[in-house]
Amino acid sequence: MPIFELITWTIAFALLLSVLWIVLISWKNGISPMPASGPVRLAVIAEVQRIRGYGNIIEAGSGWGTLGLEVIRHCPGKRLTGIENSGIPLVFSRLLTVLHARMLPDKIAGEGLRKRVIFKRGDIYSYSYRDADIVLCYLFPGAMGRLAGKFRQELPQGATVISVCFALPDRQPVRVITCKDRLRTKVYVYRY
Repeated sequence: MPIFELITWTIAFALLLSVLWIVLISWKNGISPMPASGPVRLAVIAEVQRIRGYGNIIEAGSGWGTLGLEVIRHCPGKRLTGIENSGIPLVFSRLLTVLHARMLPDKIAGEGLRKRVIFKRGDIYSYSYRDADIVLCYLFPGAMGRLAGKFRQELPQGATVISVCFALPDRQPVRVITCKDRLRTKVYVYRY
């Protein structure tokens, strides 16, 4: 077997295993990692910018990292910890952080970005939200239901939850934004 053919089959096999791994984790989680559309990212950024000063953002279920990175790039003074339990999107989000930092024209700005963003492997249901000023969620109704009690118990007074698509079952949002994307996605904003 020629070396090129061997490399091709190895890459194809690795891709197949990667897809199967994502499917398995998605089945376990009840949802697959989905990147947010441009209009949704802009709406979330605008909501985070409304919160002045420094802030600790936790992204529950950070997926591929696109939402969290866009927020941090446009919101100086904020730090983001993305929590993800699926290995392949987690690795992708870490690589994306390095690429974003290197693409910035100023080396100091790139280093600053890398210091303000961390993507960790973790379980969003056991992670502590006690130090969160802002929580970002792009999950599904079952996850929001499970997190509702945890947020009530752990979030400090004045914290904000920004949820894409799905509302918290036990709270009234202070604002609901309808995005100008194809799906007319809703973004729910809650204050604690």
